[in-house]
Amino acid sequence: MRYIQVMKRYLVLVFIAAALPAAAQEAEDPPSLMERGAQMFLEGLMAEVEPRLDDLQGLAQEFGPAMRGFFTEMGPAFRDLLSEVEDWSAYHPPEILPNGDIIIRRKAENPPADPGEEDAPKSGDPIDL
Repeated sequence: MRYIQVMKRYLVLVFIAAALPAAAQEAEDPPSLMERGAQMFLEGLMAEVEPRLDDLQGLAQEFGPAMRGFFTEMGPAFRDLLSEVEDWSAYHPPEILPNGDIIIRRKAENPPADPGEEDAPKSGDPIDL
């Protein structure tokens, strides 16, 4: 997942870099040192990101059919599960057991009271000294 977040940032920079030459062509003055430096930086960044984008595309092509099959088979089961559960906050996150089973535990409706609260005096109770 981290890989995808990094790639999103790189893609934003790639789009900015693609817009720089068009903006530079519209200007009549030659680009300043800052503009040329920014353009060189972004061109270098694009050259570094391009192979990773190719890898990402290859990964998508490799896993695409498997994911389509998974969603075709599991989609109806997920739809049924989503229609049965009204409040997801009433459940703990899913757990994967050592045997591969996945369980989703319901949270306790009345959490156990803090042991210190039972001994503490309630408002209005007399305090023994």
